[in-house]
Parts: sequence; structure tokens; C-alpha cells
Amino acid sequence: MKKQIYILIFFFGMIFTPQAIYAQVDFNKTPDDDLGDVEDRTQELFFEAIKQKGIENYDRAVTALLQCVELDKSQSVFYYELGKNYNLLKNFGAAEDALKKAVKAEPENEWYLDELYEVYAQQNDYDKAIKTVKQLVKYHPDYKEDLAMLYFKSKDYNEALEILDELDKEQGITPSRDLMRNQIYAATGRKKDQIENLEERVVDHPDEESNYLALIFRYSENNDKVKAYETAKKLLELKPNSQLVHLALYKFYLEDNNPEQAIASMKIVMQSPQIKPEAKMMVLTDFVKFVAENPQYEQDLVEATSFTLDDTNEKSQIELAQYYLAKGDKPKALEYFNEALKIDSDNFTVLKNVLLLEIDLEHYNEAITKSETALLKYPSQPLLYLVNGVALNKLNKSKQAVDVLETGLDYIIDDPKMEVDFYKQLSLAYTLLNNTTKANTFSDKAKQLELTN
Repeated sequence: MKKQIYILIFFFGMIFTPQAIYAQVDFNKTPDDDLGDVEDRTQELFFEAIKQKGIENYDRAVTALLQCVELDKSQSVFYYELGKNYNLLKNFGAAEDALKKAVKAEPENEWYLDELYEVYAQQNDYDKAIKTVKQLVKYHPDYKEDLAMLYFKSKDYNEALEILDELDKEQGITPSRDLMRNQIYAATGRKKDQIENLEERVVDHPDEESNYLALIFRYSENNDKVKAYETAKKLLELKPNSQLVHLALYKFYLEDNNPEQAIASMKIVMQSPQIKPEAKMMVLTDFVKFVAENPQYEQDLVEATSFTLDDTNEKSQIELAQYYLAKGDKPKALEYFNEALKIDSDNFTVLKNVLLLEIDLEHYNEAITKSETALLKYPSQPLLYLVNGVALNKLNKSKQAVDVLETGLDYIIDDPKMEVDFYKQLSLAYTLLNNTTKANTFSDKAKQLELTN
């Protein structure tokens, strides 16, 4: 609705120059009969209504305005204010009746029409809203976008697109209108029209980068990779310093078996301040997969991430950790998992990877310290007790290991494999303590459980 733009002007004029509004009533005239008393009373009631509306006492405002109407039915502004208060009370039927009377008295008054539009809009009565907004467009072209939205909501898509086309030509393209346009294309499946519209934009505005990017996206979405690739190359030729185009180009280069240019594009994306972290994360994922299959380019991956990796992006750290884990570089994987854990200390999956890698890399003191800290936060997680017990056994602190492992056993629920690991570690601990009987007992439990599962 556009009335917010103009409403203050209207109110100041209404309150401070009432004689301009009430063309038929002069409140300043010295009365020469009993009509003066009526005019004074009407003025008093009207301003009481304005006051009550200002403090959100809409019922009282309505009462005062109804008295105004009873005293003088000729003043359209009384019906207008009555309609506004009814509207605020969600009494839409009464609001419509009052506002229709105001509009009938002054058919060209845009304020009255706008408030009537508000009544219809709140009820999703698109037919009546459209009829009213068509009248408003004569006064302010800004209402055209409202009209397009109403056609869109009423599923009259052709009319909506026609108005959007007019607005784009008159005022230029805006994100809000483009959003509506794309919603219409999506609702109607008119992908061809959508692409044709973007092709026209590229022709009409050849220097506008966003048009090319949108067209590349739509071509790709429509599986027309050849045209998407051609458009991307055309944009790069037109704007060689474009960074956003490389979000598309790197994929085309990979598919075109051009790894050198693909890597160059990925590096541009990773370094670009214009590109959002979420998009960089997608590129990083593709980069990691590519290097996993082409390890000769690993140094390029290291270079691209060493100075562009977002220290606040947990996902990118995990992605790299998993890459190094897959290729067997456990120290490097641990390094990135630790960085991810600094960002989100509550990520239990990352914590688990860190602890298991500390054990694999024989960092037993670190494993003990980290698992003990984690137990303060997760006292019912058996894995933490197991890691702690394993590390203690490795450091020949078997008595402590027994205490930790027996405590952890109580938290195992329906996990035979973990239970076996606990029994084996307890058997080892008691062996180190020269308690053969208990060592054999736990060893037998482990074997029996393995046989039955």
C-alpha cells in the first residue's frame, strides 16, 4: 500500500485546516442561528474521534464518528475516518460500507480509494481490490506494482506479466519485480518465456553483468549447457575482471576437460570478496573432489585455501579434514578437525573424529585431556569413556583405566560392538595389573559377544 507515503501530509492538512476539508461547514463563522451549536458539537466530536484513534481506542472513535454522521451526513471525511476505524477493528463489512459512501461523495479522492483498497486487501478480495487499484493508478503510478501483485495472487498471470513488462521499461528492473516475475514463470512452467525475457535484457543492456549471470543460471537450469557456457564466455570477454562469472565457468572448464582454467576459476572464486561463503563452500567441495581424483593438483588446493579459508566457516574446515582423512593424511585431517571444533565446540561428530585421530596418532595425553573435558559436557557418552580408557592403558595407567571403563559400561545401550571394545580394554587393563582372573573374564565376555553378533 502506498498511503504511508502520503498520509502525514493528509493528516496535517486535515487537523490544522479543517475549513479546507469541510467545504460546506465553516467552523469559524459566527453562528446566527442554532446551527452554530451543531457545528461546534460536530467539530468537538470529530477531534475526539481523532484523539481516540491516536490512542488506539477505535471503538470510542467509531462512537464519536457515528455521532458526527448523525449530525451532518454531508461530510465525506466522517465516513472515511469511520471506515478506517472499522478497518482497524477488523470489521470489514462496516468499513467497506462507510468507505463506499466516502468514495461516492468524492470519487476522485485517492485517500478514500486507498483505504477501501486496504479493506479488500486484508480480506484477499482480489477482484474488488483490482478494481479499486486501477482507479488509484491514475494518481500514483507506484500503485502499478500493487496491481501486478494482485493479478499474481489472483493467478491472472498474463495481466501480471504485462504490467511487470511496462514497469521494467518505464522504471528499470528491480529485485522485487524480478522475484514476482520468476514466481510466475515457476507457477506456469514458462521457462522458455523466462529465458526469452533474459535474452532481451542482455541485448537491451549489454553492460549489465546481472543479466548475463541470470541467463547463465536459467540456461543451466534448463540443461542447455552449451548456451550457458557461451554466455559465460561472452560475459568474461565483455568484463574480464568479473569474479561472479567464475562460479559458472569453473564447472564448464571441468566438463570441458580443461583443468588448468578450472583451477584458475576456482581460485578466483575462493579469493573473491563479492562471493558469499555458502557459494565458496560449494566450490570448495567440488575442488576437493577434483583433487581427490587428480592428486597432482593438491598444491593448488592448498594454495587456494591457505589464504581464503574462512576461519568462521566450520563446514569448509570439515570438508578439508575429510579430504585429508580420505587420502590417509591423518595429521592434516586432525589439524582441520581441531579448527572446526574451535568454531563449534558442540559438534560431537567433529569431537569424535578428533579423539579417534588423537588415539591413532598416539597423542595419548591429548586424548586424555580432551576426553575428560568432553565428559564434563557429555557425561553419558560411552565413547568418551572408551577413548579415555584406551589412552590410559597406553600410558600404563591401568588402574585409572579400569575405573573409567567400568563407569562407561553403564552408559552403553544396544551397541554390542562398543561393548566388545570396552571388554577388550578392561581385559588389557587387568592383564597389566596382573589380575589374570578378571582379565580372562572380560576377554571371554568379548569373545562371546562377538560370536552372538
